[in-house]
Amino acid sequence: MKKKIFVHVADDHKILIEGIIAVIKTDENIEIIDFSLTGQAVIEWFNEKENRADVLILDITMPILDGFEVLRYFQEKGIAQKVIVLSSYDDVRIVQEVLSLGASGYISKNNAGAHIVHAIKAVANGEQYFSSDIQKELLKSISGQKARTGDMPQDLLFDSLTEREKNVLRLVSKELSTSEIAEKMNISHHTVESYRKKLLRKLNVKNSVGLAIYAVKYNLV
Repeated sequence: MKKKIFVHVADDHKILIEGIIAVIKTDENIEIIDFSLTGQAVIEWFNEKENRADVLILDITMPILDGFEVLRYFQEKGIAQKVIVLSSYDDVRIVQEVLSLGASGYISKNNAGAHIVHAIKAVANGEQYFSSDIQKELLKSISGQKARTGDMPQDLLFDSLTEREKNVLRLVSKELSTSEIAEKMNISHHTVESYRKKLLRKLNVKNSVGLAIYAVKYNLV
C-alpha cells in the first residue's frame, strides 16, 4: 500500500479550495488535512507542532500576508516545506521569483484540474512540477524568446521585493550614490550595483527615475 500524501491548501477563495478538494478526492493516495484562507493563517497553522503537511498548495494573492511573504517566512525560518504555487498569473517573473524562494512547483489556475494530482505526487517525491502553459513560458525564457510578462500587476511586482531590495530602492530614490548606499547598508559597491540591476529587471523600468516613481508610489520616501 502506498504512503498517503497529506496536503494543506491555502487560497482566499473557498470555492476554489472546494474544487481542488473535489479533484484530489479522486485519488485515494492523497488527503487534504486542512486549508487556510489567508497567508497569516498558513504560518500560524505550520507553527503548531502537531501540524505537518507533505505538500502545501499556495496561492500568491492572499490577504494579510501574500504567498511571497509565506515563502519568505519559510525560507528565513529554515522550514523545508514542499510548496506548489497555484496562481492566476502566468508571468515568468513570478515563477522565477517563487522558485528562488523555495517553491517546487507552479500551476496556473486555468489548468489546475488537469495537473494538480500529478503535481502533488511529483513534488512530494522531491521533483519540480509546472503546468503545461507555465512550461511553455519558461522554455521561451530559456531559449531567448519573449516570455509572457504583461499580466503582472504593479502591486504584485512591488510585493515580490525583499526588505533589503526595498531599502536599496528607497536610497536610490533619494539620489544617493553607490558609495553612499554601500556605506549606509554596510555592503560592497558590487552588491549595491547587483541590487540596482535586479530592481530594474524586477520592476521593468529603465533607470533610476523609474525606480524613484515606484518608491514614491509605495511610500518608501
